[in-house]
Amino acid sequence: MNRHLLAADTAARHGLAQRLADGSRSVYRRRADALTAWVAAGRREDLTGLRAALGPLVRLALLLAAAGLTYRAARAAPWLMWILAGGWALAAWRAGAREQPPAEEPDTAPEEDPAGAAVALLREVLGDRPAVHLSEVLAHLQKHGQGEGWKVADLRVRLEALGVPVDPKVKLRGVPTRGVRAADLDAHFPARETSPSPAQVDAA
Repeated sequence: MNRHLLAADTAARHGLAQRLADGSRSVYRRRADALTAWVAAGRREDLTGLRAALGPLVRLALLLAAAGLTYRAARAAPWLMWILAGGWALAAWRAGAREQPPAEEPDTAPEEDPAGAAVALLREVLGDRPAVHLSEVLAHLQKHGQGEGWKVADLRVRLEALGVPVDPKVKLRGVPTRGVRAADLDAHFPARETSPSPAQVDAA
């Protein structure tokens, strides 16, 4: 248990450090880009040579002077460093939130259950009857655009692969042929709420 707690604490600290590091890089890039653009904007397009570059040079000198004053002020009053560091950390923390990749949403899609879908289909075709011929099930599938080109044998193979019991001699209206009995279906698959999906039988 302690190992799990330690691992979780380490992961949490790593996440915080990573956010600050990413945020610091983002703040540095934005500040550097902004200052570079400000210095470059001082260039006079209507002038050439040194006179055209005079504006950027002046602005660069102002930045260097500001940096020097800040350094001297921090040396004279060390508590200013705490304010500067705190301001930077706050900006980095906020920027780090934008740099973090979005959390992956859990996959909440229900798992496919081909056998359950096949059973639901059979119950739908069965209705309140004790049994149903596979030929009737196949006709139902094809009516809904599934099982095109199938024969009864193809449906039987798929149902048996899903664990659905197929009786070779289901007698309905005096004709014994392959089918599924409701009692066998209930014995292998206790009744439950599920929506029929002919496509699942097709996919199987």
